[in-house]
Amino acid sequence: MANSMRLAAGAVGLALVLAGCGSAPEDDDNGSGTGGSKLSACMVTDTGGIDDRSFNAASWAGMQAASKSTGAKVQYSASTSENDYVPNINSLISKKCGLIISVGGLMAEATGQAAKANPNQKFAIVDSASVPPNVYGMEFNTAQSAFQAGYLAAAMSKTGKVATFGGLPIPPVTIFMDGFYEGVQYYNKQKNKKVQVLGWNEANPKSGSMANSFTDQGAGKRIAGNFIQSGADIIFPVAGGTGLGAAAAAKESGGKVSVIWVDTDGCQSAAQYCDVFLTSVMKGIAGAVQTTIETAAKDQALTGSYLGTLQNGGTGLAPFHRFDSKVPAELKAELEKIKQDIVSGSIKITSPNQPKVS
Repeated sequence: MANSMRLAAGAVGLALVLAGCGSAPEDDDNGSGTGGSKLSACMVTDTGGIDDRSFNAASWAGMQAASKSTGAKVQYSASTSENDYVPNINSLISKKCGLIISVGGLMAEATGQAAKANPNQKFAIVDSASVPPNVYGMEFNTAQSAFQAGYLAAAMSKTGKVATFGGLPIPPVTIFMDGFYEGVQYYNKQKNKKVQVLGWNEANPKSGSMANSFTDQGAGKRIAGNFIQSGADIIFPVAGGTGLGAAAAAKESGGKVSVIWVDTDGCQSAAQYCDVFLTSVMKGIAGAVQTTIETAAKDQALTGSYLGTLQNGGTGLAPFHRFDSKVPAELKAELEKIKQDIVSGSIKITSPNQPKVS
Protein backbone atom coordinates (compact mmCIF):
# COMPACT_ATOMS: atom_id res chain seq x y z
CA MET A 1 0.00 0.00 0.00
CA ALA A 2 1.25 3.48 -0.79
CA ASN A 3 2.79 5.34 2.12
CA SER A 4 2.00 8.85 0.90
CA MET A 5 -1.31 10.05 2.32
CA ARG A 6 -3.13 13.22 1.32
CA LEU A 7 -2.90 15.56 4.30
CA ALA A 8 -3.90 18.70 2.43
CA ALA A 9 -6.56 16.95 0.38
CA GLY A 10 -7.98 15.46 3.54
CA ALA A 11 -8.22 18.89 5.12
CA VAL A 12 -10.15 20.22 2.15
CA GLY A 13 -12.46 17.23 2.28
CA LEU A 14 -13.04 17.80 5.98
CA ALA A 15 -14.10 21.37 5.34
CA LEU A 16 -16.66 20.19 2.82
CA VAL A 17 -17.99 17.46 5.10
CA LEU A 18 -18.34 19.74 8.12
CA ALA A 19 -20.62 22.04 6.18
CA GLY A 20 -23.32 19.46 6.84
CA CYS A 21 -22.04 17.74 9.95
CA GLY A 22 -24.01 19.78 12.42
CA SER A 23 -27.28 18.43 11.06
CA ALA A 24 -26.30 14.78 10.99
CA PRO A 25 -29.26 12.39 11.32
CA GLU A 26 -30.24 11.29 14.81
CA ASP A 27 -30.08 7.54 14.15
CA ASP A 28 -26.78 5.79 14.73
CA ASP A 29 -26.39 4.31 11.25
CA ASN A 30 -25.88 6.83 8.49
CA GLY A 31 -25.03 6.06 4.91
CA SER A 32 -24.09 7.64 1.61
CA GLY A 33 -22.57 6.59 -1.67
CA THR A 34 -23.41 5.97 -5.27
CA GLY A 35 -23.92 2.26 -4.84
CA GLY A 36 -21.70 1.61 -7.86
CA SER A 37 -19.11 -0.46 -6.02
CA LYS A 38 -19.10 -3.93 -4.53
CA LEU A 39 -17.44 -2.54 -1.42
CA SER A 40 -19.46 -1.46 1.58
CA ALA A 41 -17.20 0.45 3.99
CA CYS A 42 -18.48 1.04 7.50
CA MET A 43 -17.07 3.11 10.35
CA VAL A 44 -17.51 3.02 14.12
CA THR A 45 -16.92 6.43 15.66
CA ASP A 46 -15.29 7.01 19.00
CA THR A 47 -17.17 9.05 21.58
CA GLY A 48 -17.39 12.73 20.73
CA GLY A 49 -19.79 12.61 17.81
CA ILE A 50 -19.36 12.63 14.06
CA ASP A 51 -19.09 16.44 14.11
CA ASP A 52 -16.39 16.70 16.77
CA ARG A 53 -14.30 18.93 14.46
CA SER A 54 -11.49 16.47 15.12
CA PHE A 55 -10.69 12.77 14.59
CA ASN A 56 -14.23 11.42 14.09
CA ALA A 57 -15.07 14.14 11.59
CA ALA A 58 -11.76 13.64 9.80
CA SER A 59 -12.35 9.90 9.51
CA TRP A 60 -15.83 10.44 8.11
CA ALA A 61 -14.41 12.97 5.63
CA GLY A 62 -12.07 10.25 4.38
CA MET A 63 -14.99 7.84 4.11
CA GLN A 64 -17.03 10.28 2.04
CA ALA A 65 -14.08 11.17 -0.18
CA ALA A 66 -13.52 7.47 -0.87
CA SER A 67 -17.21 7.07 -1.66
CA LYS A 68 -16.91 9.76 -4.31
CA SER A 69 -13.71 8.35 -5.81
CA THR A 70 -14.72 4.67 -5.84
CA GLY A 71 -18.51 4.54 -5.59
CA ALA A 72 -18.23 2.60 -2.35
CA LYS A 73 -21.24 2.71 -0.07
CA VAL A 74 -20.22 4.17 3.28
CA GLN A 75 -22.00 4.41 6.61
CA TYR A 76 -21.15 4.96 10.27
CA SER A 77 -22.34 3.85 13.68
CA ALA A 78 -21.87 6.40 16.44
CA SER A 79 -20.51 5.47 19.87
CA THR A 80 -21.69 7.54 22.80
CA SER A 81 -19.61 5.56 25.31
CA GLU A 82 -17.03 2.80 25.35
CA ASN A 83 -19.85 0.34 26.02
CA ASP A 84 -21.02 0.92 22.44
CA TYR A 85 -17.83 -0.32 20.77
CA VAL A 86 -18.57 -4.04 20.76
CA PRO A 87 -22.26 -3.87 19.79
CA ASN A 88 -21.53 -1.31 17.07
CA ILE A 89 -18.80 -3.46 15.56
CA ASN A 90 -20.95 -6.59 15.76
CA SER A 91 -23.86 -4.76 14.16
CA LEU A 92 -21.71 -3.80 11.18
CA ILE A 93 -20.44 -7.37 10.86
CA SER A 94 -24.03 -8.58 10.70
CA LYS A 95 -24.73 -6.01 7.98
CA LYS A 96 -22.04 -7.65 5.81
CA CYS A 97 -19.79 -4.59 5.62
CA GLY A 98 -16.82 -5.35 3.40
CA LEU A 99 -14.49 -3.17 5.47
CA ILE A 100 -15.06 -1.99 9.03
CA ILE A 101 -12.99 0.95 10.26
CA SER A 102 -12.73 1.67 13.99
CA VAL A 103 -11.82 5.23 14.94
CA GLY A 104 -9.55 5.53 17.95
CA GLY A 105 -7.05 3.48 19.91
CA LEU A 106 -9.61 2.92 22.66
CA MET A 107 -11.33 0.54 20.25
CA ALA A 108 -8.24 -1.63 19.78
CA GLU A 109 -9.36 -4.40 22.13
CA ALA A 110 -12.91 -4.59 20.77
CA THR A 111 -11.65 -4.53 17.19
CA GLY A 112 -9.00 -7.17 17.85
CA GLN A 113 -11.49 -9.52 19.48
CA ALA A 114 -13.95 -9.11 16.61
CA ALA A 115 -11.19 -9.67 14.06
CA LYS A 116 -10.08 -12.91 15.71
CA ALA A 117 -13.67 -14.15 15.84
CA ASN A 118 -14.25 -13.19 12.19
CA PRO A 119 -10.99 -13.97 10.34
CA ASN A 120 -12.52 -13.40 6.89
CA GLN A 121 -13.77 -9.92 7.76
CA LYS A 122 -11.56 -6.95 6.79
CA PHE A 123 -10.94 -4.39 9.52
CA ALA A 124 -8.93 -1.20 9.83
CA ILE A 125 -8.32 1.00 12.86
CA VAL A 126 -7.17 4.56 13.37
CA ASP A 127 -4.57 5.20 16.08
CA SER A 128 -3.62 1.59 16.73
CA ALA A 129 -1.24 -0.94 15.27
CA SER A 130 -2.65 -4.00 13.55
CA VAL A 131 -2.43 -7.18 15.62
CA PRO A 132 -4.65 -9.81 13.94
CA PRO A 133 -3.67 -10.13 10.25
CA ASN A 134 -7.12 -8.99 9.10
CA VAL A 135 -6.76 -5.60 10.84
CA TYR A 136 -4.99 -2.77 9.00
CA GLY A 137 -3.54 -0.25 11.44
CA MET A 138 -3.20 3.47 10.80
CA GLU A 139 -0.94 5.35 13.21
CA PHE A 140 0.58 8.81 13.18
CA ASN A 141 3.78 10.10 14.76
CA THR A 142 2.25 13.42 15.70
CA ALA A 143 5.02 14.04 18.21
CA GLN A 144 7.00 15.27 15.20
CA SER A 145 4.65 18.06 14.13
CA ALA A 146 3.73 18.82 17.75
CA PHE A 147 7.46 19.40 18.36
CA GLN A 148 7.34 22.11 15.71
CA ALA A 149 4.21 23.53 17.35
CA GLY A 150 5.94 23.67 20.73
CA TYR A 151 8.88 25.53 19.23
CA LEU A 152 6.49 27.92 17.49
CA ALA A 153 4.49 28.52 20.67
CA ALA A 154 7.61 29.23 22.70
CA ALA A 155 8.86 31.66 20.07
CA MET A 156 5.53 33.48 19.76
CA SER A 157 4.65 33.67 23.46
CA LYS A 158 4.81 37.14 24.96
CA THR A 159 4.40 35.96 28.55
CA GLY A 160 6.94 33.14 28.54
CA LYS A 161 4.22 30.64 29.44
CA VAL A 162 2.41 28.22 27.13
CA ALA A 163 0.04 25.40 28.03
CA THR A 164 -1.46 22.12 26.90
CA PHE A 165 -4.10 19.69 28.16
CA GLY A 166 -5.53 16.39 27.00
CA GLY A 167 -8.88 14.70 26.73
CA LEU A 168 -7.74 11.40 28.25
CA PRO A 169 -4.31 10.10 29.34
CA ILE A 170 -3.92 7.72 26.39
CA PRO A 171 -1.00 7.48 23.92
CA PRO A 172 -2.82 9.03 20.90
CA VAL A 173 -3.33 12.11 23.11
CA THR A 174 -0.14 12.29 25.16
CA ILE A 175 2.04 11.83 22.06
CA PHE A 176 0.95 15.34 21.00
CA MET A 177 1.65 16.72 24.47
CA ASP A 178 5.09 15.08 24.58
CA GLY A 179 6.06 16.54 21.23
CA PHE A 180 4.82 19.98 22.22
CA TYR A 181 6.73 19.84 25.49
CA GLU A 182 9.94 18.73 23.76
CA GLY A 183 9.60 21.48 21.17
CA VAL A 184 9.44 24.13 23.89
CA GLN A 185 12.50 22.64 25.61
CA TYR A 186 14.37 22.66 22.30
CA TYR A 187 13.52 26.32 21.81
CA ASN A 188 14.76 27.12 25.31
CA LYS A 189 18.02 25.32 24.64
CA GLN A 190 18.58 26.93 21.25
CA LYS A 191 17.68 30.45 22.36
CA ASN A 192 18.79 30.32 26.00
CA LYS A 193 15.25 31.05 27.17
CA LYS A 194 13.04 29.72 29.97
CA VAL A 195 9.58 29.42 28.45
CA GLN A 196 7.38 27.34 30.77
CA VAL A 197 4.91 24.64 29.77
CA LEU A 198 1.81 24.50 31.97
CA GLY A 199 -0.26 21.34 32.06
CA TRP A 200 2.36 18.82 31.01
CA ASN A 201 5.77 17.51 31.98
CA GLU A 202 6.89 14.54 29.94
CA ALA A 203 8.98 13.28 32.85
CA ASN A 204 5.94 13.27 35.16
CA PRO A 205 2.88 12.46 33.01
CA LYS A 206 0.65 11.63 35.98
CA SER A 207 0.65 15.31 36.88
CA GLY A 208 -0.64 16.30 33.44
CA SER A 209 -3.82 18.28 32.93
CA MET A 210 -6.70 16.16 31.56
CA ALA A 211 -10.33 17.07 30.87
CA ASN A 212 -11.35 13.38 30.98
CA SER A 213 -13.67 14.04 28.06
CA PHE A 214 -13.61 14.69 24.33
CA THR A 215 -17.00 16.43 24.37
CA ASP A 216 -17.11 18.72 27.42
CA GLN A 217 -16.54 22.23 26.09
CA GLY A 218 -17.27 23.65 29.53
CA ALA A 219 -14.36 21.72 31.00
CA GLY A 220 -12.13 22.87 28.17
CA LYS A 221 -13.03 26.47 28.84
CA ARG A 222 -12.42 26.12 32.59
CA ILE A 223 -9.02 24.51 32.09
CA ALA A 224 -8.01 27.14 29.55
CA GLY A 225 -9.25 29.88 31.89
CA ASN A 226 -7.02 28.57 34.66
CA PHE A 227 -4.05 28.52 32.29
CA ILE A 228 -4.78 32.09 31.21
CA GLN A 229 -5.00 33.23 34.84
CA SER A 230 -1.60 31.60 35.39
CA GLY A 231 -0.12 33.63 32.54
CA ALA A 232 -0.26 31.32 29.53
CA ASP A 233 -0.96 33.09 26.24
CA ILE A 234 -0.81 30.11 23.84
CA ILE A 235 -2.81 26.94 24.56
CA PHE A 236 -2.66 23.56 22.82
CA PRO A 237 -5.78 21.48 23.61
CA VAL A 238 -5.53 17.81 22.62
CA ALA A 239 -9.09 16.93 23.48
CA GLY A 240 -11.31 16.80 20.42
CA GLY A 241 -14.50 18.81 20.87
CA THR A 242 -13.54 19.69 24.45
CA GLY A 243 -10.86 21.90 22.95
CA LEU A 244 -13.51 24.18 21.48
CA GLY A 245 -13.98 25.48 25.00
CA ALA A 246 -10.35 26.57 25.03
CA ALA A 247 -10.88 28.33 21.71
CA ALA A 248 -13.88 30.14 23.21
CA ALA A 249 -11.79 31.25 26.18
CA ALA A 250 -9.09 32.52 23.84
CA LYS A 251 -11.64 34.44 21.78
CA GLU A 252 -12.90 36.16 24.93
CA SER A 253 -9.35 37.32 25.73
CA GLY A 254 -9.54 40.03 23.10
CA GLY A 255 -6.50 38.91 21.17
CA LYS A 256 -4.24 38.23 24.14
CA VAL A 257 -4.45 34.43 23.89
CA SER A 258 -4.16 32.12 20.89
CA VAL A 259 -4.73 28.41 20.38
CA ILE A 260 -2.97 25.68 18.45
CA TRP A 261 -5.65 23.27 17.22
CA VAL A 262 -5.26 19.50 16.88
CA ASP A 263 -5.92 16.75 14.30
CA THR A 264 -7.39 19.02 11.61
CA ASP A 265 -6.83 22.52 10.26
CA GLY A 266 -8.91 24.43 12.78
CA CYS A 267 -9.57 27.29 10.38
CA GLN A 268 -11.45 24.80 8.20
CA SER A 269 -13.01 22.52 10.81
CA ALA A 270 -13.92 25.22 13.37
CA ALA A 271 -13.83 28.36 11.25
CA GLN A 272 -15.65 30.45 13.85
CA TYR A 273 -12.44 30.41 15.90
CA CYS A 274 -9.97 31.00 13.07
CA ASP A 275 -9.08 34.39 14.56
CA VAL A 276 -7.47 32.64 17.55
CA PHE A 277 -5.84 29.67 15.79
CA LEU A 278 -2.11 30.26 15.46
CA THR A 279 -1.82 26.98 13.55
CA SER A 280 -2.93 23.36 13.88
CA VAL A 281 -1.06 20.10 14.37
CA MET A 282 -2.66 18.04 11.64
CA LYS A 283 -3.03 14.30 11.58
CA GLY A 284 -3.74 12.95 8.09
CA ILE A 285 -6.64 10.75 9.14
CA ALA A 286 -8.89 11.68 6.24
CA GLY A 287 -6.26 10.85 3.64
CA ALA A 288 -5.29 7.61 5.36
CA VAL A 289 -8.89 6.43 5.61
CA GLN A 290 -9.60 7.40 2.01
CA THR A 291 -6.57 5.54 0.68
CA THR A 292 -7.39 2.48 2.79
CA ILE A 293 -10.90 2.27 1.33
CA GLU A 294 -9.65 2.90 -2.20
CA THR A 295 -7.19 0.04 -1.80
CA ALA A 296 -9.89 -2.29 -0.49
CA ALA A 297 -12.24 -1.24 -3.30
CA LYS A 298 -9.67 -2.47 -5.83
CA ASP A 299 -9.67 -5.86 -4.08
CA GLN A 300 -6.05 -5.26 -3.11
CA ALA A 301 -4.83 -6.77 0.15
CA LEU A 302 -4.59 -4.49 3.18
CA THR A 303 -1.31 -5.76 4.56
CA GLY A 304 0.91 -4.42 7.31
CA SER A 305 0.14 -0.97 8.63
CA TYR A 306 0.52 2.73 7.88
CA LEU A 307 2.58 5.21 9.89
CA GLY A 308 2.05 8.88 9.11
CA THR A 309 5.12 11.07 9.60
CA LEU A 310 6.47 14.46 8.62
CA GLN A 311 8.42 12.76 5.86
CA ASN A 312 5.44 11.15 4.12
CA GLY A 313 2.97 13.95 4.80
CA GLY A 314 0.92 11.99 7.31
CA THR A 315 1.28 14.79 9.85
CA GLY A 316 2.31 18.42 9.71
CA LEU A 317 1.53 22.00 10.67
CA ALA A 318 -1.40 23.80 9.07
CA PRO A 319 -0.95 27.24 7.49
CA PHE A 320 -0.84 30.19 9.88
CA HIS A 321 -3.85 31.74 8.15
CA ARG A 322 -4.67 35.04 9.87
CA PHE A 323 -1.47 34.88 11.92
CA ASP A 324 0.73 34.55 8.84
CA SER A 325 1.91 38.17 8.85
CA LYS A 326 2.67 37.94 12.58
CA VAL A 327 5.00 34.94 12.32
CA PRO A 328 8.47 36.27 11.42
CA ALA A 329 10.13 34.94 8.27
CA GLU A 330 13.11 33.85 10.36
CA LEU A 331 10.86 31.73 12.58
CA LYS A 332 9.20 30.15 9.54
CA ALA A 333 12.65 29.20 8.26
CA GLU A 334 13.56 27.73 11.64
CA LEU A 335 10.41 25.60 11.63
CA GLU A 336 11.27 24.26 8.18
CA LYS A 337 14.81 23.48 9.36
CA ILE A 338 13.40 21.66 12.38
CA LYS A 339 11.21 19.59 10.07
CA GLN A 340 14.23 18.64 7.97
CA ASP A 341 16.24 17.78 11.08
CA ILE A 342 13.46 15.58 12.47
CA VAL A 343 13.18 13.75 9.16
CA SER A 344 16.95 13.27 8.93
CA GLY A 345 17.23 12.17 12.54
CA SER A 346 19.39 15.12 13.61
CA ILE A 347 16.66 16.01 16.08
CA LYS A 348 15.58 12.97 18.05
CA ILE A 349 12.17 13.02 19.70
CA THR A 350 12.09 10.87 22.81
CA SER A 351 8.37 10.54 23.52
CA PRO A 352 7.63 6.98 24.70
CA ASN A 353 4.19 7.31 23.12
CA GLN A 354 5.51 7.32 19.55
CA PRO A 355 4.28 4.40 17.41
CA LYS A 356 6.82 1.64 17.09
CA VAL A 357 8.22 1.20 13.60
CA SER A 358 7.69 -2.40 12.54
